[in-house]
Amino acid sequence: MSETAASLLDVRGLGCRFGGLQAIADLDFVVREGEIKAIIGPNGAGKTTLFNMISGVTAPAAGQILLSGDAIDRLPPFHRARLGISRTFQNLQIFKDMTVLENVMVGCHTRSHSCTVQALLRTSRSLMEERRIRDRSLDLLAGLGLFERADEPAASLSFGESKLLEIARALAAAPRLLLLDEPAAGVSQAAALRVGELIRELNKDGLTVLLVEHNMGLVMDISHSILVLDHGRKIAEGPPAAVRNDPAVLAAYLGEDEDA
Repeated sequence: MSETAASLLDVRGLGCRFGGLQAIADLDFVVREGEIKAIIGPNGAGKTTLFNMISGVTAPAAGQILLSGDAIDRLPPFHRARLGISRTFQNLQIFKDMTVLENVMVGCHTRSHSCTVQALLRTSRSLMEERRIRDRSLDLLAGLGLFERADEPAASLSFGESKLLEIARALAAAPRLLLLDEPAAGVSQAAALRVGELIRELNKDGLTVLLVEHNMGLVMDISHSILVLDHGRKIAEGPPAAVRNDPAVLAAYLGEDEDA
């Protein structure tokens, strides 16, 4: 990633409260085009709340969120998806009663151009687009090693495979910015390494990634920069080597004394 790359996501003075709890407080950071940026912090630091605000699930109480310079903090989630923001969830959100292929095709439909009437009437345009969506979905499954499972129920997948399926569905929307919420949580070390390789490959193809993850080996290995939160506030930001040795990070995230 170039140090002079343009800002893709710009978060300014962001704040969020739940009753008396300040979940996010006066948060500023930038994600540059072509960057892999990780967000880390102890449980309750506000990481998932931040993702919810960026994707439109939760409205901020203060501040702005800009995508390529345009404010998006008041736009609904579907509009943000059309602008190029796609995400996975900490708790799996796959459709278990659908097939693996159908789950991915759902993600493609955010880029569909056929209207509801055309789809119901099965017009030539809607059928052609459906074939295009199916082909793209199969390509994504092949790239993630799930091609042979395409026609199986999503409920039949292992936990690690379900994580990959959710990533495939997020990629189906052809995002500019991919938000990954703990993609390696609960999977084996081998699966975590595979996830890391996948993120690196996607980034090499030009995709910008914002990542929340507790696997520090993965974070330090693939990230260009790291943002550290504690109780909703930024306590450190910078390249992995600098963050790893930051006294505030050692105290808040690793539980070590700053004076040690």
